[in-house]
Amino acid sequence: MAAGAVFLLYACGSPKKEEESELVPKTNVQITHVHKGSIHDELELFASTLYLKRNVINAPFPAFITHVNIRLGDKVKEGDILYTLESKEKRALGNDLNQLDTSLTSFGVIEVKAQASGVVSTLDKQQIGDYVLEGTQLCTISESNDLAFQVNVPFEFRKFVNRGKHCRIILPDNSIHSAIISTPLSSMNITAQTQSVLAKSVEPLFLPENLIVTVMVDKGNGETQQIIPITCVQSDERMQHFWVMKLLNDSTAVQVAVRTGNKNHQEIEILQPHFDSTDRIIVNGSYGLADTALVQIVGEDHGE
Repeated sequence: MAAGAVFLLYACGSPKKEEESELVPKTNVQITHVHKGSIHDELELFASTLYLKRNVINAPFPAFITHVNIRLGDKVKEGDILYTLESKEKRALGNDLNQLDTSLTSFGVIEVKAQASGVVSTLDKQQIGDYVLEGTQLCTISESNDLAFQVNVPFEFRKFVNRGKHCRIILPDNSIHSAIISTPLSSMNITAQTQSVLAKSVEPLFLPENLIVTVMVDKGNGETQQIIPITCVQSDERMQHFWVMKLLNDSTAVQVAVRTGNKNHQEIEILQPHFDSTDRIIVNGSYGLADTALVQIVGEDHGE
C-alpha cells in the first residue's frame, strides 16, 4: 500500500517539473558569421606649413631703391628681378653721366635677382626712394622645394606615423595632396603632449607659412582580417576588455574575449581569436547577456 502511494506521488510530481523547465526564459537573438576583409581607418591630425630653407636677400652696396618688383607672398622663380638699386654716385651725376659716355648708362645700377624659386616670406624694404646701406636685408625668399608640414602627433598615436609612410594633406580649400612622413623631431610640446613630425609634399606646392592643414594617416596595414558587425562586440565600462557572444549550440551562448582592430560605423576587425566561418555570433540581442545564457535564434544577418 505504501509503495503504491509513493508511485502515485511521483507520477503526479513529474509533469510539474517538466513544465517548470519549459518556462525558463530565453533571449531572442539574431546571429551572424565572420567574413574576411580590411577596414580603412584614418587618423586625423593637424599640421602647419613651414619652410626649412630661406634665402635672405641683402643690398650688395649702399644705394637707393628705384624699383620693387615683388609683394609679400608672391611666387618667384630663380633669376627673377626682385629690386633695382641705384648708387648714390649714379644719382648724383644723373643724366650728365650719359652725356659724357653712353656706355656708362648702366653704371651704378644693379638688379637684385632671386637665387632660388620660392615664396616671398618677408618684405623688409618696399618703399621706392629709400636709401639702404650695404648688407641691409631687403626680403626673404622661402624655397618652395623645402616646404614642409609640421605635424603634431599625440604620443599615443606615434606608432602610426613612421618615416616613409604616405599620408594625405587636406588644405583649407579642400584640395588633397599626397605627402610622405620624413623626419620625426625629438622635442615634444609640453602642454599638448604632442610630438612634431615633418612631412614633405610629393608635388611642388607654393603655400604661405603657418597655414593650418589637416593630415590624414592610415592606421591600418592593409592585411586581411576577420570582420563582423560592430554591434556584435561588447566592452566593459573602461573600454579595456572586449568580448562577443558565441553560440555553443542552438540554445546556449558563451562569452568569448576578443582583441579588436580597425573599425568604422558598421564593422570592426577581430584580430584574435580565430573564428571559423561556421561559428555563430550574436549580432542583435546580446547586450547584457551573461556567460552561458539561454537564447533562441530568431533570425540571421547575412550582410557583409
